[in-house]
Amino acid sequence: MKRKWNSPTALAQRQSDSLPLGRGLGSMLYCTQSLLGCFVALGHATETATFQAQDTYEITPLTRPLYIFIFITVDLADRFSGPVPELQLASQILHVLFLFLPLLWALGLLPPLDALLLWGMEQALVFGLGGSPMSSNLRLLLMFGVSAGIAVCNYFIPSSLGVVIFSVSMGFLLSLDLSQVGTLCRGPQTAFGNRGLCRGESPPRTSNPFGWTLGCREFLVYLSLLLVAMTEAGLLHHFFGSVQSQSLVTGPQAPISYLLLVLYLICWALREIQGAYVFGGVFINPLYPKGISSVQTFKQRNRWLYVAAAIRRVLLHLVSPFAMIAFLSMDKSLHLLHRVSLSVGFTRAFRVVWQSSEEALLQTVVVVLMRLAAGVHVLSGWDNLGTEVQLLLVGLVTDRLTQFLAKLKFTLTLLVTSWTEKKQRRQSAGTLLALNTSLCPLLLAVVTLSALLSAPLLPLFTLPIFLVGFPRPQRSWPGPVGTACPCPDSIFYQQMSGSLAYALRMAFARGSLGSLAPGSHFLGRFQDRMVWIMILERGYGYCTVNIKGLELQETSCHTVEARRVDEVFEAAFERPERLGFTQGFNLHWGNALTPCATLAVRVYSDARNVLSGIIDSHDNLRKLQDDFLKALVWLLLRYCVQNHKRVLWGSEEGPGVGARKSQSSQFAQTTCNQPPEAVIVESNVSSLRFRQDSSSLTSFGDWSDEDDLFGPQPTRRTVALVTAEAQPGHMTLQTGASLPGSVEMDSLFENMALSALQPLQPLGLGITVPATDKCHNPEVFRESPSSLPQLNFSCPQSEVFNLPTGWRTAPLLPSRLLQLRPLFPEDWFRFTLGQFGPAVQGETTEDMTKALKEDEVLKELHTRVALSCLISLGAESAFTSPSYVYRLYCGDIPWTEGLNWLSSSKELYQLALRAFRFSFKLLFDQASLGPMESPEELFSTLEEYERDWYIGLVTEKGWHDSVLQEKPFLFCLGHDLTMGTYTGRVLSLQEQLVHVGRLNGEGVRGQWANLSWELLYATNDDEERYSIQAHPFMLRNLTVQAADPPLGYPIYSSAPLHFPCL
Repeated sequence: MKRKWNSPTALAQRQSDSLPLGRGLGSMLYCTQSLLGCFVALGHATETATFQAQDTYEITPLTRPLYIFIFITVDLADRFSGPVPELQLASQILHVLFLFLPLLWALGLLPPLDALLLWGMEQALVFGLGGSPMSSNLRLLLMFGVSAGIAVCNYFIPSSLGVVIFSVSMGFLLSLDLSQVGTLCRGPQTAFGNRGLCRGESPPRTSNPFGWTLGCREFLVYLSLLLVAMTEAGLLHHFFGSVQSQSLVTGPQAPISYLLLVLYLICWALREIQGAYVFGGVFINPLYPKGISSVQTFKQRNRWLYVAAAIRRVLLHLVSPFAMIAFLSMDKSLHLLHRVSLSVGFTRAFRVVWQSSEEALLQTVVVVLMRLAAGVHVLSGWDNLGTEVQLLLVGLVTDRLTQFLAKLKFTLTLLVTSWTEKKQRRQSAGTLLALNTSLCPLLLAVVTLSALLSAPLLPLFTLPIFLVGFPRPQRSWPGPVGTACPCPDSIFYQQMSGSLAYALRMAFARGSLGSLAPGSHFLGRFQDRMVWIMILERGYGYCTVNIKGLELQETSCHTVEARRVDEVFEAAFERPERLGFTQGFNLHWGNALTPCATLAVRVYSDARNVLSGIIDSHDNLRKLQDDFLKALVWLLLRYCVQNHKRVLWGSEEGPGVGARKSQSSQFAQTTCNQPPEAVIVESNVSSLRFRQDSSSLTSFGDWSDEDDLFGPQPTRRTVALVTAEAQPGHMTLQTGASLPGSVEMDSLFENMALSALQPLQPLGLGITVPATDKCHNPEVFRESPSSLPQLNFSCPQSEVFNLPTGWRTAPLLPSRLLQLRPLFPEDWFRFTLGQFGPAVQGETTEDMTKALKEDEVLKELHTRVALSCLISLGAESAFTSPSYVYRLYCGDIPWTEGLNWLSSSKELYQLALRAFRFSFKLLFDQASLGPMESPEELFSTLEEYERDWYIGLVTEKGWHDSVLQEKPFLFCLGHDLTMGTYTGRVLSLQEQLVHVGRLNGEGVRGQWANLSWELLYATNDDEERYSIQAHPFMLRNLTVQAADPPLGYPIYSSAPLHFPCL
């Protein structure tokens, strides 16, 4: 029989037989073209899209071949699989994009592999699985894996009731701060405060606030919430889940829907009145207190706002989640099991009600309003999606719309200020403005595309030339959180981070800072300090933030932007003196900073005073010697008491200092642990001794142009050094590095009293004048400690106040000590002895105290040691030179007769140095507040110095430790070399009002994206480049500072801080 090839059946059969061949040929052609592109991509051109500062794993050459491989994979999957509409659509789109790959690579729109992976997991976790961006890459990876596993389990659970209960329970558990699970096993000692102290941060002010650690109390509360939620969801779904209704008005969800509408309106209104501005920062909030500088007054004026915030907290965190669970549990779409979209929707919907209750409430209200607007009409396409998928789409659209508006505001601010701001107006400003106006549709398309991709809007060189940056995570930076460029000022931010975290916890819970979302940025301002706050993670009852501190040494650009920040905060928190229509408007609405609230934070207030008229007053200097001896006597007796208590209790720390090391022990520890090559010198025992123990070749600080206002003076070649060099047989001394070919111009006698100068030895020709041989002078005490006579005290308790034997071996003439005997304050010694006596023996009688005071041997012992210290410091005559006082305060003591003896005992030297610093603080206080009226007042003042003050130098380790330990007060004497004046600096720890404002997050991301592109790709690291100059509206310089190193340079950056927000 002859076959008919031209029949319709035969034609269809022939086309069917040739279809695999056509697909195969098309695949071969597409693969060949792709392979050619892959070979071109393997050339490893410099990538415009650079995420890492250093390609450690060398994955950059694989970026372009991977994209081509993805295109090939999708095409092959579409050709050799069944008809899948979604896969066919994706293949068609990728075929079109394949033609534009070179352009996309050139523009830097396609992210590197690591950024693509992190961004994809973050987007899927947030919008597909209901989670939150994580504070680290490891947490993101683990949370994404666990959440995806929950969605897979929901797909295979056969019962709708099982899906509801499982989704509710897992959603609640995953929304908690799982990083604190380990604290339940470690006990209550692992609270936030203890972890903060390990990092040098201050603990919360309350003893045991709810939520700081996962203890038994928190465990019971969370368990109760979980059981109630599971019971509610199970019962409602069992009894009302099968009820079918075409209308929301008549169905079982109707009362819950109206309840959700009311809850949202109440929560929104209560949140709006908590801040300084309302309606998106446009109008001033008349209910917010303004013009208040007192913390107590501010709290009293805010009391009724705190009540409103408490009501909002209950409605938002307790009522709203259960109402939304009730609404979802009765939805009919729960019966449509074994669909991927609905399984993902179930997982997301039942988790987001806990993870972000405020956003979930808004999304649910939008869905309810759409159903109410439709009425009895059926929106087939929309209704077939199911409530869970509808919520997913609404959440995605809401996020993208919010990003679009923020990016549009950033764009308009940059465009307008490029012309209106005189310092920002470049020659090309008019051309760029006209070009953006004429290409307005293209500009809107760029803004829209960046919002759709959740990618930063990149202003090229921060000019009004906008590109779409490659998608990246919300944190913007690949490295771990907490890297910084530390400096001595970092300790102030480190100290305030714990107290600021506590204040932020309360502000977040009250809603004072507005709606919170990961990726939000805030700026805090107090005196000369700038605090940058970024939200990293958000869940049910907790929030994770990163606190950064910006530099205190303000540059010109920093000063310009700081001044504008102050103006913005003053307009918001001070009563504006305006008249007319603009009185209620925010005149700084176009600024990147929108003031939100004022927080009470425990920080150090810095006060600096010029000491002209105090340190150079002869009357004050004459009294300094007497105050020094009184302070030294007090410290010696206190030293004895502390030693006695340590012996009795067998511990290193006595109770008199509240289980805390005294300043003397801190000084001694610092001196022992200080490395010899350290640039920061705690105490120059003498110019001679210091240069013998240290290597001067490790530092060039002697000829640096940078002068520390409150630091020690540069090391000089003092008279003692010259004298020592002239002595025969003396070892060669290193005096510090100098510039090659330079000549020392420092005066040998600079900053020294003439009475303190020693006779110079003749230099040259090896001829020397015979020096006094103290070893052969019979009048000089040179006894060894073992040859000293035993002291016979008349009172048995006097042994407690006995001093170490080596402290009695000063090589001084007895006649010299006898001559200075009238300077010793005997009355003060007896008074202080009477005060310390009962502290040693709790049942000391009056007769015993009297016998203690009348013990002449004890008095002679302390007289000899105190006067020996006075002579060794060169203070036997009245102080006449402020420069000499400053040198003694800094520990840069010129050589004297007994200095070697004094420096041989570190404890005695530290006591003498502290006594002199105490005496100068007494001089400062008495010149400001008046003289001491009684010995009791002087005694209490010295006790206050020891307990509440640190008196030293900012370059000392003790200063650093005292700030971190939150010593109430710190004092430092400084010398302004430029002005030639002496200054006093006082730090006082107290609660202060810190203004906090919200930054335009998309503006920050855009400027950081440009910073990354400009430094890593364009390699424009010019310190005076345009993109780092001051911009009062965008706060460009501050934003660049706050970027993570190596591109930014914050002086402090905390580790991720987890704290509760309930």
